[in-house]
Amino acid sequence: MAKVSIPTIKLNNGIEFPALGYGTWLGLNDKMEFEITDARKLQDALSYAIDIGYRHIDTAHLYRVEPEVGEVINKKIKDGVVKREDIFVTTKVWHHHHKQADVEVAVRDCLRRLNLEYVDLVLVHWPMSISQEGVDENIDYLETWRGFEEVLKKGLTRSIGVSNFNIEQMKRLLANCNVPPAVNQIEINLNLGQKELVDYCQSKGVVVVAYSPFGTMVPSRNYPDSPEPKMDNPTMLSIAKKHGKTVTQIALRYLYQRGIVSIPKTVTKSRVLENASIFDFQLDDEDVATLAQFDNGFRTIRPLFWQPYENYPFDVVLGQEHEDIPISLLKWKNGVNGDIE
Repeated sequence: MAKVSIPTIKLNNGIEFPALGYGTWLGLNDKMEFEITDARKLQDALSYAIDIGYRHIDTAHLYRVEPEVGEVINKKIKDGVVKREDIFVTTKVWHHHHKQADVEVAVRDCLRRLNLEYVDLVLVHWPMSISQEGVDENIDYLETWRGFEEVLKKGLTRSIGVSNFNIEQMKRLLANCNVPPAVNQIEINLNLGQKELVDYCQSKGVVVVAYSPFGTMVPSRNYPDSPEPKMDNPTMLSIAKKHGKTVTQIALRYLYQRGIVSIPKTVTKSRVLENASIFDFQLDDEDVATLAQFDNGFRTIRPLFWQPYENYPFDVVLGQEHEDIPISLLKWKNGVNGDIE
């Protein structure tokens, strides 16, 4: 079996953090319903990922699959493939647990579903606070962060961080916290470089993690108005040929050379291996400059239905203020059978 060697970077608390992880978000279909039917495929791919050398797993309460993720991790520990301390597990707290006292409840629920005693990193999934009924609770994320500092102190997690925070929110959080976030997980890809936010986070010792690192490049995200590059883009194919790599490997390597950790998702084993085979070559300055030209600020993930809510982190698109929040993002049960609280 092929093996991969994934380097680590050091978080601001001294903990080693694998520079590429396995993302477990299965996504929503065109009816905005969760694709839980692929959970078993995800388990198979995750099991393979651990076998070949992945040690960083990214999940969340929202993803519904914490029970399945935990099942794989615990089996690998039981089988002697890894020790618990070898695996870096990230999970996230959703909108309706933003009260300070509710954070611990949410994290303990995550641990129960994962069947783990602790996680390595827990993130504020989004800066908004929205109830299960879709009501804006107007909870300051600084209050939420105090709850995060408490679960860190109690040993429920080894690190704490945020996701989808913009630069103003990061500045305010860093100015008003006792423990700085170790990570800000945001969308970054060739179309959305977010240079100002990335540079700011990195200047403050906050590691940037990229979700949706392929943007609209892959067919599942490729729709009529989405910009280049696509998988058959001549520029991408030329750079890939030059290095004997694939187009997606070029995209991931570009982010890595920016000091960014990526968490690509796939349930295809060949792509699991491919995604982690990016640490044996170097893009040159010309490659980097060429790839940087694809940055046009285009967001793949733009939840317009959250625009009216306090602390929405993205620029507002006018005329889209009153979309209903999909029910799948308000209430759910976890696991492949949808029967786990």
